Amino acid sequence: MISTLSQYQLVSNNIDRSLKIVGSDPTIERQSQYYQDNIRNIKSIDDFMSNDRIYSYAMKAMGLEEMTYAKAFVRKALEEGISNSDSFANRLNDKRYAEFVKVFNFAAFGEAATSFSSAQQGIVDSFMRQSLEEREGSQNEGVRLALYFERKASEITNAYEILADKALAQTVYTALNLPQSFGLSDIDKQAEYISDRIDFDQFKDPDYLKRFLEKFSALYDMQNGSPGASQVPSLIVGAAGGTGVIGLGEGLLSSIQNLKLGG
Repeated sequence: MISTLSQYQLVSNNIDRSLKIVGSDPTIERQSQYYQDNIRNIKSIDDFMSNDRIYSYAMKAMGLEEMTYAKAFVRKALEEGISNSDSFANRLNDKRYAEFVKVFNFAAFGEAATSFSSAQQGIVDSFMRQSLEEREGSQNEGVRLALYFERKASEITNAYEILADKALAQTVYTALNLPQSFGLSDIDKQAEYISDRIDFDQFKDPDYLKRFLEKFSALYDMQNGSPGASQVPSLIVGAAGGTGVIGLGEGLLSSIQNLKLGG
């Protein structure tokens, strides 16, 4: 079976094709068409919350599918908006809610909130990406984590943003080869430890991010016995004669585990 790194690279390096395949799924195609046909008719928070197909689609697109049931919670976030720094969404550690309210900003724009491209095609694009990550995760959770981290990396500015997002935190814990018990330690100590080892500004650098996710993928397979663990740590590389598998020796293994991604 293919390793986490190889599958992640296969999807990421052909992202347009990967998204097109996901979008051709009949169920996803129907859901997306319904959303596109009806989102313009949503003129208020009441309209939004009462249309389960629109609401559920939007929640999944914004990475909040697990909170779809919490309508009172989501309504409060929408009603208070994000203009005030003390609003409900802005006070939450999980920034996904503020991002959600920014897209569906009925508090600021009223009936016009769904007229913006971010609430129309933007949500469809996000839904496709979420569906792609979900599909990959059903086969290999490590690939889902890598794709998600790739998508969010450029927005990360500090360790607390990582610790507030379970998926981001899991990726970083793995990349730093930390035990599960690390997540139970004092939050400030976790943040300090991570900050000493990761340069957040460099997540905007594709090469830095590539090295980080290569390290994560190799260690994920080692720690979890993933489908590609028999190959891990290995790299699938393109060569003049085709595609081959290059195994990594103990010296390179040590380098991966001790790599400090701070420049």
